[in-house]
Amino acid sequence: MGTKFGVLVGLGAGYVLGTRAGRERYNQIKKQWLKVWNQPVVQDRVSDAKKFAADKTFALPKQLGTTITNVIKSAAQPGTAGEKLDAATATAKQSQPAVKKAAKTSAKAVAKHADEVADAIDDAADEISDAIEDTVKKAKTTAKKTTKK
Repeated sequence: MGTKFGVLVGLGAGYVLGTRAGRERYNQIKKQWLKVWNQPVVQDRVSDAKKFAADKTFALPKQLGTTITNVIKSAAQPGTAGEKLDAATATAKQSQPAVKKAAKTSAKAVAKHADEVADAIDDAADEISDAIEDTVKKAKTTAKKTTKK
């Protein structure tokens, strides 16, 4: 999926840079890309991914903040230094599963939505590739007609 997109970008860049039309072709390709990028389906996926990733990504810092606060509260309880250390250590150990769970949840959520966005962009790249092929065919046809005259 990523390789296909990279190849398309490379071919597109080479074509744009190598063509006599240069800037005009670049503008045509850019216009096609923006058409695809601005399609509601692609933008919906991007928007959903941003929202979901933000929600899930903040689960880990929130859990870490809660854990740190609880450890500090445990260490601030009355008692000897050893008792405070034991209380803080126990609180940290109790929080460890929740922190691990939040980290896994965040990682899975971000990865899932990154894949969905990548799929949407891959689909868009396919459409751009098709549009470029159509444009190249039209340009060749026009060039043949021009040279025959």
